[in-house]
Amino acid sequence: MTSLDRGEHIRGEGAAVPAGVHRWRAFALLAVTYCMTAVDLTIVNVALPTIGVKLHFPETDLQWVVTAYALTFGGFLLLGGRAADLLGRRRMFMIGLVIFIGASLSCALATSETFLIVMRGVQGVGAAVVLPSALSIVMNMFGEGAERNKALGLWGAIGASGATIGLLAGGALTRYAGWQYIFYLNVAIGAVSLLLARRVVPESRLRGVRRRYDPLGALTVSVGLVALVYAISQAPVVGWTATRTLAFLAVSAVLLVAFPVIEQRAEAPLLPLRLFRLKTLAGSNAVGFLLGASFYSFIFIGTLYMQQVLGYSAMKTGLAWLATSVTGIALAGPAQLLVTRTSAKLVMAAGMTLVGAGILWATQVPSHATFWADLAGPLFIVGAVTWAFIPVSIGALAGVTERDAGVASGLIDTSQQIGGAIGIAVASTVATAHSRVLAGQGRAAAVALTGGFHWAFWVAGLTALAAVPVTFLLVRRTELARAAAAFQQRDAAAPSPATPQGGSHAHH
Repeated sequence: MTSLDRGEHIRGEGAAVPAGVHRWRAFALLAVTYCMTAVDLTIVNVALPTIGVKLHFPETDLQWVVTAYALTFGGFLLLGGRAADLLGRRRMFMIGLVIFIGASLSCALATSETFLIVMRGVQGVGAAVVLPSALSIVMNMFGEGAERNKALGLWGAIGASGATIGLLAGGALTRYAGWQYIFYLNVAIGAVSLLLARRVVPESRLRGVRRRYDPLGALTVSVGLVALVYAISQAPVVGWTATRTLAFLAVSAVLLVAFPVIEQRAEAPLLPLRLFRLKTLAGSNAVGFLLGASFYSFIFIGTLYMQQVLGYSAMKTGLAWLATSVTGIALAGPAQLLVTRTSAKLVMAAGMTLVGAGILWATQVPSHATFWADLAGPLFIVGAVTWAFIPVSIGALAGVTERDAGVASGLIDTSQQIGGAIGIAVASTVATAHSRVLAGQGRAAAVALTGGFHWAFWVAGLTALAAVPVTFLLVRRTELARAAAAFQQRDAAAPSPATPQGGSHAHH
């Protein structure tokens, strides 16, 4: 039986409710909010041209509507995860929802470029509190092994499909309602989740632990990451050797090198470095970073290609990306089964290979492409990203104790989101630079843009394939098996005063 069934770590309403019903109902609510935060990474992509016209954005600043959210989301996830462990995971989940809802409403009401970008950043902070709280609650509700694999399988499928569902929803809302309704949608979903959370989601926190924080660590890593992405994204505009670019890169390097030194000496580190003794956790986070960098940059560049070169509307762009969602959802079930019956390591390697192959196929798309002849193949194959998201989530939490549930959840989310932010910035830089070169040679606008996008696809595809050797070098089958066995032993030894005879496994 799990910790929820024992009432050992999670105490919430409905302790007498059959464990399976309670847990899966809580999981459904948490999964809906996770989907909302994943959708928000991409839902504005297809609306960017419309937002640019309505709010008079310079072309070079449009990327910040996406990057501001991804950056604060990734920059504050570790802090959000640690706060959830110490202050209560449901409590922080609800606080995060309040921030997210308020920022979403502000985005919908924005009338200027600066205000929208700032509110997208605040929205990212809210998501950074919501997501690790939700994932650590899921981790503590489901025991290591087949049961957790099933839950994280669904979680991974939601994450993989959420990004592409965001493009479809963004296209439909932009066309039929207006770009503001992209953000009103968050307000509606978030408000319902907030109203239900106290009744449905169990509270959990570390008990008997003094609440100590690591503000210096949080400040160092957050500012370091902001400086890095800012430097990379602005380099095509001001130049790679410009004083501003070099200064921000230097500040970023100093802060990110200082971060592990600070963590080693901190009394209550934001990111306990002992976690990296788990090679599978370290490897899964490395793969998660490369996954975010390749997948999110492919979506970003692919969307620009469809709209700027092929002239697709927001709605048509969203429908095209549905191909990726269809594959992702179809492969989620088989992925969960294969992870349980073979190994997370092999499924992870297969997933990243397919993602890389699909993105590299996109380097062949012409400036006059048609969907079925040129786009469908790459889009359907990249949908195999589910096979990467699911084992990455499982590997990143394997062997993690309850006291580190929030910070480990925050860490894998940080890896993916910062990977996405940096991946988008690099891909955008590469595409812009090469398009300018081709335009300077007298190529037609569509041909020059397509040539630049091809280079960006090469970078994204090779980034995905780089995750395959990382998987084989760092992810350990033995650690995954040992973690599942340790949980089963703990489970068998634990008393069960609050649970009827038969325990939770009988319900599953």
